[in-house]
Amino acid sequence: MLICRAAPLGGMCTRFVGCATQVPSCGLKNYVLPPSYEGVEFPDRNKLKFMDKVPTYPAGLRPPKMMKNLIFMRGPEPVHHSLIHQQYGIVALGPGRLRSGHFEMMRMTIGRRLDTSRMFAIWRVDPPWQPVTRKGQGKRMGGGKGAIDHYVTPVKHGRIIVELGGNCEFKEAFPILREVAEKLPFKAKPVSHQMLQEMRQKESNSEKYNINPYTLEYIIRNNLGKSHHWISPYDRKWFGKHI
Repeated sequence: MLICRAAPLGGMCTRFVGCATQVPSCGLKNYVLPPSYEGVEFPDRNKLKFMDKVPTYPAGLRPPKMMKNLIFMRGPEPVHHSLIHQQYGIVALGPGRLRSGHFEMMRMTIGRRLDTSRMFAIWRVDPPWQPVTRKGQGKRMGGGKGAIDHYVTPVKHGRIIVELGGNCEFKEAFPILREVAEKLPFKAKPVSHQMLQEMRQKESNSEKYNINPYTLEYIIRNNLGKSHHWISPYDRKWFGKHI
């Protein structure tokens, strides 16, 4: 104990500012409480199931062919754009197509690093269903539509591809999801439920508090510069987004 000489016996010094008795004491440590996983619901199957390369058709039915139908990839995802378990997942930042090889890559990559005793993963996309035709190399034009080469799953902007959750934190799931997202044929990003909400809130705030009135939406709606003569019909619908 350090006692100032100017202080009265058994008291504290009031003559000098900052002069006081110093009593050493043991420091208190504040430990962060571990997160609670009480509300986490596990599905029946913890690992990703195998996705068939070819859809199953009834016996005697000839597999139908289909056009490209790029509208399946254009525009924002209207339904599957949020996390069901409100934990972690991969969100598509652009349109694209998933082949059977991409499904197998995701299944194997996540399956190797997933701790099934406390973690789970589920699909949020359908197995390949859209047929893609291709003619043989060196064939001339004509002769009808080519044979079915493979099947794909079209993905729109904002679609949730895979969900991962359980008794784990985002820093544990992030390396697994990032490795998968970097191998996809379109731009994708690993996100948590909180990050997804912040992204949507930031996008809405940028439109709400924009002080520049001459946005692309304003130009298209008012046909400035005769923009309706050269823009795409999808620009009139989404104003330059999700294309």
